[in-house]
Amino acid sequence: MLKLKNKKKIALVLSGGGVKAAAFHIGVCLALQEKGFKFIGGTHERVEESPHLHDPLAIKTYVGSSAGAFISSILASGHSIENIIESFQMGAGLIKKPVRKTKFKAMSYFDMFSLNAPSFGGMYNYLFKNKSLITGGIETILKNKLKLDGIFTARGIEKYMRKYVLPTNSFSELGVEFFAIATHLNHSRKAVFGPLPTQTKDPEVSYINYAPISDAVAASISLPPVFTPYPIKDLTGDPIYYFDGEIRDTLSTHVASDVGADLVISSYSIQPYHYTPEVGSLSNFGLPIIINQALYQVVEQKIIKSIQARENVRSMINTVAGYFKENGLPPEHAERLVEILAKKANFRREVDYIYIHPQSQNYEMFFVDHFSLNPEILSRIVKIGFKSAINALRKYDV
Repeated sequence: MLKLKNKKKIALVLSGGGVKAAAFHIGVCLALQEKGFKFIGGTHERVEESPHLHDPLAIKTYVGSSAGAFISSILASGHSIENIIESFQMGAGLIKKPVRKTKFKAMSYFDMFSLNAPSFGGMYNYLFKNKSLITGGIETILKNKLKLDGIFTARGIEKYMRKYVLPTNSFSELGVEFFAIATHLNHSRKAVFGPLPTQTKDPEVSYINYAPISDAVAASISLPPVFTPYPIKDLTGDPIYYFDGEIRDTLSTHVASDVGADLVISSYSIQPYHYTPEVGSLSNFGLPIIINQALYQVVEQKIIKSIQARENVRSMINTVAGYFKENGLPPEHAERLVEILAKKANFRREVDYIYIHPQSQNYEMFFVDHFSLNPEILSRIVKIGFKSAINALRKYDV
């Protein structure tokens, strides 16, 4: 059994999925806290004063995409799980002990949804003056005339984070590591915002250290067509557009391992519907539900493939090491070969992963509105997250 207290650096990775994903993550964190994990956050001064700073189960690295970036930023800011629950008015039956006064106001629909209203002149140019690069039939008509890039903008969320949640808007001024994941709109490259020493990029990932935290979170949650792509000015002052952090990678667990975490706890809320007699077939629910099922199946498959690929590398390395041992071959050669294989596969042998997600019987996770702020609904989702985490952690020595 894996002894979690022997780990040197623990990271929490939270995925997206709207408000219901955020509520699920809160339930997961509540369970982790009950199992002894400590969430460290705040500015350098506050973190240094934390009595749990050197606890073996202290979490001091956070990685988040979309809704996961939102919750991760709150934890990295130093807000307690109880205060998050109180702020979103989900406290009924969830909090067992009194809490301090809420540190930030609850998010409202007004904060979440700021209408994307382009200027009349801009829309006129879009519709009538700009020459289209797209040709064809009915699809062309839609692409040429439907030029609005999103119904809402994440500007309201950015303002909410900056005004009510964050103790600082600089990644480097936090006393813990927080990374927000987004996707370049005009390039097939992921963006990792965080306390990085230098600006770097490769064909697949840009590592960016100049963005304010609130802008990085807003970029990460900007899922089309609900939210318009979000602009962040680069070091030259030019706006670079980003959208949802889940587009290229559903789980960015590699970011946590890349910065040295040897235990990565990953929470994701995606769970396609599995047939149950009390609900019946999705064919009875109409096109939006069927589209949702299709998207969930695609995303779940990406997650499973990613997890399986990592496990396949681990199995291959263990097989090589086992073969050398069984046949009495020199152990130094086995170790050298294993090192070469691990480096080629970008695989860190010392890193362990815990994945927490809803079970197939949690079909409420599938049907609930992604953006509901109803406290009763959120409370039910928090409980699903709590139970999912408790079940996942039973196999570990906590």
